[in-house]
Amino acid sequence: MNALPPPFTLNRRVLAVDAPPIPEAQAWKELYSGDAGPMIDLSQAVPSTPPPASMLEALGRAAAQGDTSRYGPILGDAALRSAHAAETSRLYDAPIRETQVAITAGCNQAFVTVMMALAGTGDRVILPAPWYFNHRMTLDMLGIEVDILPARPGSGFVPDVAEAAGLITPSTRAIILVSPNNPTGAIYPPPVIEAFATLARAKGIALVLDETYRDFLPAGGAPHRVFEDECWGETLISLYSFSKAHAIPGHRLGAILAGEPVIAEIAKLLDCIQICPARTAQGVVAQAIEGERAWRKAQAAELARRALATREAFASLNGWQLHSAGAYFAYVAHPWPDRSAAEVARRLALEGGVLALPGPYFGTGQEGHLRFAFANVGTETLRTLPERLRLLA
Repeated sequence: MNALPPPFTLNRRVLAVDAPPIPEAQAWKELYSGDAGPMIDLSQAVPSTPPPASMLEALGRAAAQGDTSRYGPILGDAALRSAHAAETSRLYDAPIRETQVAITAGCNQAFVTVMMALAGTGDRVILPAPWYFNHRMTLDMLGIEVDILPARPGSGFVPDVAEAAGLITPSTRAIILVSPNNPTGAIYPPPVIEAFATLARAKGIALVLDETYRDFLPAGGAPHRVFEDECWGETLISLYSFSKAHAIPGHRLGAILAGEPVIAEIAKLLDCIQICPARTAQGVVAQAIEGERAWRKAQAAELARRALATREAFASLNGWQLHSAGAYFAYVAHPWPDRSAAEVARRLALEGGVLALPGPYFGTGQEGHLRFAFANVGTETLRTLPERLRLLA
């Protein structure tokens, strides 16, 4: 029996937003017969290995300490703020201070908080499409208007700076970028990110750069050089997640890097949203940033092998076109222009035992694509994709 709706009225903007899409796709697993073999779940991006044993043991010890059960600082414990600042300084060869860091309950909360700090109802932001669906959901529920910046297969799904410049209006408050990208896996070249920062500064708006997957970039230089400008905090707000790099998504830890005046305003929001980040993992992650660097490098190398296995799998298939792949994701065009992406994804799950997400989960105009989170499984499993996908021919 369906529950009756409440007698009161809910926020119309929340009601207008579709439910989170991943549970819809996950439900297809229950309908799969198992005939093609075990289900290969490439839907939600989930680290396929646990943290190293030493980190798990440290988490257990930290959970048993009485201090971790008490409130902590609004912006996060000093040890983690300091360690994240030091690691970012090392990666970008630029000075980042602890006072420019806020710790959050994951990167999704970091994004919600930053958007609340930057924009109000009726203000506008520029969002590349395809987009990370939680970003679009957040903006719609906050009443922030979106100007869509198309990212196209022909450019490797890297958005165009000049095209973004043409979208800026007096109501624009920010440009939002995700690199390495979710859903496409596209890695934006450093000069492109730097050009977006230059544009944002010239127009007096923020550049919000989600760098959740930066730990899985190929070795060879910083992702960008924006932090080298001593005035970076006047333009850039960088978001980060400890979930993927340290394989601890359940502990919900993310970070915001911004100028100190911005962090001071963000503290007001975080005090209302979370009071303080969950404390058990903070000290452990602060130590693991340095202590488990070799483990993280090994994980990044393994994901690079999985990316290669994914490229090789699709190269052996007729009709399927891998348009972009990197970090955690591959964005692939399916071979049936007369079928919706949802129909193709559902058939792939039910007949081939492979769970991927339909392109329209990530924006309009994406009917021809599916997203595969190749980081979820090992290379041997990824090599079985061609035989599974051929079952749909």
